[in-house]
Amino acid sequence: MHYVVTGAAGFIGSNLVRALNARGEGNILAVDELQRGDKFRNLAQCEIADFMDKDEFRTRLAAGDFDGSIDAVFHEGACSDTMESDGRFMMENNYRYSLAVLDFCLDEGIPMLYASSAAVYGASTTFREERKHEAPLNVYGYSKFLFDQVVRRRLPDANSQVAGFRYFNVYGPNEWHKGRMASVAWHFFNQFQTQGRVRPFMGSGGYGDGEQRRDFVSVEDVVKVNMHFLDTPERSGIFNVGTGRAQSFNDVALAAINACRREKTEPAVSLDEARQQGLIEYADFPEALKGKYQNFTQADVGALRRAGYTEQFLPVEEGVGRYCRQLLSEPMMAAGG
Repeated sequence: MHYVVTGAAGFIGSNLVRALNARGEGNILAVDELQRGDKFRNLAQCEIADFMDKDEFRTRLAAGDFDGSIDAVFHEGACSDTMESDGRFMMENNYRYSLAVLDFCLDEGIPMLYASSAAVYGASTTFREERKHEAPLNVYGYSKFLFDQVVRRRLPDANSQVAGFRYFNVYGPNEWHKGRMASVAWHFFNQFQTQGRVRPFMGSGGYGDGEQRRDFVSVEDVVKVNMHFLDTPERSGIFNVGTGRAQSFNDVALAAINACRREKTEPAVSLDEARQQGLIEYADFPEALKGKYQNFTQADVGALRRAGYTEQFLPVEEGVGRYCRQLLSEPMMAAGG
């Protein structure tokens, strides 16, 4: 095997497999668990050499079965449910699993490109890759934070690349299986298609209705960042992956609405017009999210730029619009099972 992609049947993992395929790479070991069997759809159009359940992968990794046979690992496999309360499961699945992969990659001297998360910042208002700004609000964020801390300690002695990517709010193709954890772009698109309206949350944290702001980043850009680091194995560290620009949930709602309207040759509407016409209706802010919600995120991408990544990121208007057009042209991409 040359490449391993964990979480390969998932959202970002399957997009990475496609990107490797686009480069002519098909010698890929796809690792995941398929308790939800229909996730295979994300890999159906991909070329892979083999598929392996994550538990078997971990066992065989520890046994040395892959020694000398892997060129790089994209470690995307994790539970990304920020509402998951089973801390033992989260730490075993996210933290311990990642440690096993890290140990292997460092021993083998091969690149490890892995998924961290902006959830490590919690309620911080500064989103820079520094310990003083990191205070996760849930056990998911903590599992990512703790692994990042291990990476920081080991990097000075590492003889191969270790690059962690703190993904902000990622949206794009192949997230249909994520249910409540799918992006707001996906939810807004489906709400508009089925109900003729979208439902952002009412105001919270001092922000007005739908005005909470996040750094929404297209999976297209996430993949480009990963490929950049694959091509520059001398670059290691922990990097924010976002656009560097916070946009409101209303911006995402409007982008989804207008993308759908364009397909029907209907004119675009402004935010005020969408509200007046009932195309946007605000939902009560969930009790379960109070005190655990990031009302504002905006990636500081300085470290990423200093690492040599110069590509521009898609703004919500373009990225969400493009995504919704894809969903309209491929209905199975929008189906949540």
